[in-house]
Amino acid sequence: MTTTGAQQDAAGADARAWLWWGRRRSAVLDVTLALVSALECALEGVPFAETSGLPVAFGVVFGLIAGSVLVLRRRWPVGVVLVSIAITPAEMGFLMGIVGLYTLAASEAPRRIIVALAGMSLVGTLIVTFVRTRQDIASADFDPGSWYVPVVSAVMSVGMTAPPVLLGLYVGARRRLMESLRERADSLEQELSLLADRAEQRAQWARTEERTRIAREMHDVVAHRVSLMVVHAAALQAVALKDPQKAVKNAALVGDMGRQALTELREMLGVLRSGEGVPVKAVEPVPLAAVGAAAAAAAAAAAGVPGADGPALADLERLVEESRQAGMSVELVVQGELREYRPEVEQTAYRVVQEALTNVHKHAAGARTWVRVAHREAEIAMQVENGPSERGVADAGLPSGGNGLVGMRERVSALGGVFVSGPTEAGGFRVSAVLPMGVSAV
Repeated sequence: MTTTGAQQDAAGADARAWLWWGRRRSAVLDVTLALVSALECALEGVPFAETSGLPVAFGVVFGLIAGSVLVLRRRWPVGVVLVSIAITPAEMGFLMGIVGLYTLAASEAPRRIIVALAGMSLVGTLIVTFVRTRQDIASADFDPGSWYVPVVSAVMSVGMTAPPVLLGLYVGARRRLMESLRERADSLEQELSLLADRAEQRAQWARTEERTRIAREMHDVVAHRVSLMVVHAAALQAVALKDPQKAVKNAALVGDMGRQALTELREMLGVLRSGEGVPVKAVEPVPLAAVGAAAAAAAAAAAGVPGADGPALADLERLVEESRQAGMSVELVVQGELREYRPEVEQTAYRVVQEALTNVHKHAAGARTWVRVAHREAEIAMQVENGPSERGVADAGLPSGGNGLVGMRERVSALGGVFVSGPTEAGGFRVSAVLPMGVSAV
């Protein structure tokens, strides 16, 4: 809640009007106590003036001034206690002494000052009570024994000093404890708010990451087959009149690939629609992970691996064969012994080769292509390189969103690998990736 300048000025004026009191109730209480103390000291000043041989008016005025000092108990509790100790010999200011000791003990004053002033008040009260009790016994011609005066004096002095001090210490400790708990609660509230903000940021980051991964999976799954369909369609158009049998074969291939692409799209869209009608709190962030897993399953369908979790390195030969059927001259070279890797490593390697071949279909139709895979001791390396287009066509006219290379780099980097791509000196293009071993336990 924001405060205006007028409200701040009014609050400042109110604080100046009430001086050191934070609330009006506190000011009213202190003024009332000061009036009662002044009246008490004024009444006690009459016998003090008569005993001392002073004018009664002087004793009354002195009592009023001394008793009114209690109004300063919150601002200067040490001064109030010192005044009460000073007028103790005159048998004045009992209320001021009790309230002053309580206020001093409850304040933030050092303990040594509290103990020293409480001891001075105890000694002063003890002396005055001792003298007064002896005088009363002597005037009454009564001898209760030597123990009576010291015991009565000690009980009265301790009774007037210890209770206010102990109560003040308890109230002060409780007040400090409440302030500490309040500060801790405020600190915890700020920490919880900060944690909530961080959790929201992490959730937002996770949602963005999952959406990016799903988009990458859909791109990898669909783009390759659609590109092959376009290539076969172009070949079908070229040979339709010259070679009807080849045209029929290309048409069958286009139909098969179209059906496969539609199947994959239905699977992905079915997963994305499965979250409809579910409350938002119940689906965040689990459905995104489920969609990512389903996208991986759809990727397996794209690779044509029934019952597998996703495409694997063993499917590279069939992937290369599909490109050969589309008219591309592709040579596959495998070095080293084929081993089983973690599923994510095999899927990433497969996707890099698949996307690289898709880019050849798009941008270098008819170019000779080499696919090299090397199984090394601590890593697996793959390279897809194509030469210049033999048909003299720089681009096959296929649409491109510019996300293929970005997606490959993200996949490889996520596994701690290295990805490099760029043109070759011969006028072609090369895509290289190295992934850490990650051998699967068998």
